[in-house]
Amino acid sequence: MVNWDLLSNALVSGVLLGGFYCAVAVGVTIAFGMLDIVNIAHPAFIMMGAFIAYFFNTSYGVDPLLACIIAAPFAYIGGRLMYRLYYFAFERHGEESLQGLAFFFGLLFIIEVGLLLIFGVDYRFVEARYIGPGINIGFVSIPWRMLIGLIVGLAMVAGVALFNAKTFTGRAILAVSQDPGALRLVGGNPVHIKEVAFGISIATAIVAGALLIIIQPVEPSIGRDLIGRVFAICVLGGMTSLPGTVIAAMLLGIAETLTTTYLGPSWSPAISFGILLLTLGVRPAGILGR
Repeated sequence: MVNWDLLSNALVSGVLLGGFYCAVAVGVTIAFGMLDIVNIAHPAFIMMGAFIAYFFNTSYGVDPLLACIIAAPFAYIGGRLMYRLYYFAFERHGEESLQGLAFFFGLLFIIEVGLLLIFGVDYRFVEARYIGPGINIGFVSIPWRMLIGLIVGLAMVAGVALFNAKTFTGRAILAVSQDPGALRLVGGNPVHIKEVAFGISIATAIVAGALLIIIQPVEPSIGRDLIGRVFAICVLGGMTSLPGTVIAAMLLGIAETLTTTYLGPSWSPAISFGILLLTLGVRPAGILGR
């Protein structure tokens, strides 16, 4: 017999987790899906955001989410500089495949080791009024920390989608992955457009890091657990599709919580790859891919 209380809570938890996955994956959708840059260091930047939130929260009492929103413009500038380095070192010479992948792997290693040296291997957590309590609607419990992750995650995707739809730079980001030559004909500079887009990608990762440490305690190496999930969501959603990213994130979140509820947490890491392989077998372009 189905336990409807348990099932309802699992589904709601899955939607909330999917909202957090939206925040985590939107930067990969920009970098990997739209720019064709395999930034496997993206989870490391998420961890950097988590520890920025931790530092300012524990040292100065700043709200963790506010700390990362303030840090996001600096991350945007850093992301632009990082793409410039990537372009001049690899992409300009057509060596962005293997050498570029090694570049981002090196960044992943440097950031993780740096965080370990500064903060150690212990789990760190932040304090805020909304971390403990929640909302009870009947027999369904909604923790505030997860609800904030859902709201901010969806807001980030909506903000990027609105930027892409309403600005020349945003439309150019969508165009640069399809036809850089045509973009030049209408006055766009593909290198500049990619630089801006990659900066946005890194900025979103920093904000996602604040959501992560709000949801759970963190230590520097747990970012590795997100690598498979973020790329699975990007591919599953259709690479360049932001609505597809939301759908894929929700599906993955629900699938993981149902698996954890009924089979145990040890099975949940395999779910993202299982769904990805199933989707690629049925629809290789992803849910909303063309």
